[in-house]
Amino acid sequence: MPHEQLDLSSNKPVLSWANHQLDSREAQMAKNVASLPFVFKHVALMPDVHLGKGALVGSVIATKDAVIPAAVGVDIGCGMAALKMPLTGDRLEGKLKNIRHQIERSIPVGRWENKSIEKKVTNWQGWRDFKELHPGVQDLDNKAQKQMGSLGGGNHFIELCLDTENYVWLMLHSGSRHIGNKLAQCHISTGKKLAELADLSLPDPDLAYFVAGTPEFEAYWRDLQWAQDYARFNRDVMMERFKRIVEEFVTGGKELKPLLSVNCHHNYAEKEIHFGEDVYVTRKGAVRAQQEDYGIIPGSMGTKSYIVRGKGNHDSYCSCSHGAGRLMSRTKAKKEFTVEDVIEQTQGVECRKDSKIIDEIPGAYKPIEQVMANQSDLVEVVATIKQVICVKG
Repeated sequence: MPHEQLDLSSNKPVLSWANHQLDSREAQMAKNVASLPFVFKHVALMPDVHLGKGALVGSVIATKDAVIPAAVGVDIGCGMAALKMPLTGDRLEGKLKNIRHQIERSIPVGRWENKSIEKKVTNWQGWRDFKELHPGVQDLDNKAQKQMGSLGGGNHFIELCLDTENYVWLMLHSGSRHIGNKLAQCHISTGKKLAELADLSLPDPDLAYFVAGTPEFEAYWRDLQWAQDYARFNRDVMMERFKRIVEEFVTGGKELKPLLSVNCHHNYAEKEIHFGEDVYVTRKGAVRAQQEDYGIIPGSMGTKSYIVRGKGNHDSYCSCSHGAGRLMSRTKAKKEFTVEDVIEQTQGVECRKDSKIIDEIPGAYKPIEQVMANQSDLVEVVATIKQVICVKG
């Protein structure tokens, strides 16, 4: 579906691939961002766009010489990882429950962390720069090490999937855990204080920003890159454990070489060149989709997910959606659905089916097929996959 330019009378245009008419609050949020003086060319909204803090989740914001910490958000570097395995679904028969229980024993979820720190984690090069990070996180050294290789809560998940050709895929969704959240909060707070001191008239206090060349910008950018690296490595550590578990049950522990490996952020900022200019690109709930980039667009815990390849569409700043996007808030989902609904909507999936995951029920998310149809000019589908095991954070 080609995008449309929204009629928002903002400083810069807003191009939208959204699969719904923005409501008044969403439109205001898009207009607020597009009115900032340093926004470059236009703002791009992805098909799964919905309300966020300061900026819409599912928005791509290119800026000149400034960056907005709250637009990146608090789960810095949150994203997806997937492996295509040289295995077919028949090798999993009768093993799904045991595999799920072993995942739950091996990878901490929710607020839990690892009891001991494995060698791969200790050897991560990022620890060398820990002392350079914001003073507000210096007491989190041990916690950050123990949380490396843990999933977190909310919509984070680990799934074992099958594609349409019956190949086995390993997929997971996680970010930079407590340390990333704390770093983000420290810098967001600094940004708001600076905006107050400078008496900036912002359309929303959450749009406080740092200007390139200032010490505050440099400090945020350094911590941001560190947290993004932490998030990516966190996914690698979990994926290695997940892969070993599957190998134990399917090949008796014999190591398998994946046919494809993907690891991509969808909450982050990076320096890129667009329309011939150097800009900072913030993807808040969006995946980079430059030509030949591989990306992962998950549905909900009872629906399909997609492995995609970017088409390099410049109007979207070479981006695509990061998932189905929520249709309703967690609070509303808990009011509208029951455990019986969860059981019905996750038929055929080996997962927990209790009151604690009602807010993650498939019915709380937009239909992923429609989201995919809206971005046919942004990505091509490489594989369509469906979960047989789901472990929620």
